[in-house]
Amino acid sequence: MERKVKKMVKGFRTVDGAGVSLVRVLGNETTEEFDPILMLDSFDSVNPEEYIAGFPLHPHRGIETISYLYKGKMVHRDTIGNNEAIGDGEVQWMNAGSGIEHEERVPAAERLLGVQLWLNLPKDEKMSKPTYRSVRRDEIKEIEYESGKIRLLAGTYKEHEGFKGDHLPLDYYDIHMNKGSSITLEMNPEDSVMIFTLLGEVSVGGQKIGEKTAVKLTEGDSLTITNEGEFAQVLYMKSKKLGEPIAWAGPIVMNTREELMQAFSDLRRGTFIKEELEIKK
Repeated sequence: MERKVKKMVKGFRTVDGAGVSLVRVLGNETTEEFDPILMLDSFDSVNPEEYIAGFPLHPHRGIETISYLYKGKMVHRDTIGNNEAIGDGEVQWMNAGSGIEHEERVPAAERLLGVQLWLNLPKDEKMSKPTYRSVRRDEIKEIEYESGKIRLLAGTYKEHEGFKGDHLPLDYYDIHMNKGSSITLEMNPEDSVMIFTLLGEVSVGGQKIGEKTAVKLTEGDSLTITNEGEFAQVLYMKSKKLGEPIAWAGPIVMNTREELMQAFSDLRRGTFIKEELEIKK
């Protein structure tokens, strides 16, 4: 059965961090339908004044943050002493787990284009050991198909394998679609599947999807995306629905209010960081 559009969420312009202009697409009002993707912010600017203020030091617990920059640069620094940058076409993957504090600097570039996802952690892994990993361009396979290419940011595509996180499974593709093209992807009916139109407009099941729009798909074993216009760039995300309670406040996502209260108590007492950060090579 072919998947259709279940819900569309158009992003809106807002400001976060120290004054970064971004497009907020998913947030605490969309957690149930887009489970396990909690948040999706999109960056698209040719004006450095809109983003160079960056995101000052802040804590996270209970989630994985996944930043993909198709264009631009982002510098990660955390409280354990790690300082690393990604550039055009690269990914930063951080499991906040039991707790980490980090900052993200966004230096000026010709264009900043990309997204950050928050991927929920399963209940039993909320307090897992934090890890950090950058996925470099030479690790990201580019797979040609008839009318474009797929950049395999994470997971698998057919016989191809990319980077894999340690917690929830995530197939994450950057699909480039030429004018008048289509692509059909196959998946298990129970998979949680969404797409995001980073650039351009596409359609699914005859329903048009505008730029900077997140779409949750119905259940099914296949998905066909069609581009009837000019070039389009579509992000595809497939994971596993958790169906667990969510308690979310600011940068911390747990399962109960009591766990949230404990996290903020830890911050006040200086006991938020439970373990040293492990850098994966």
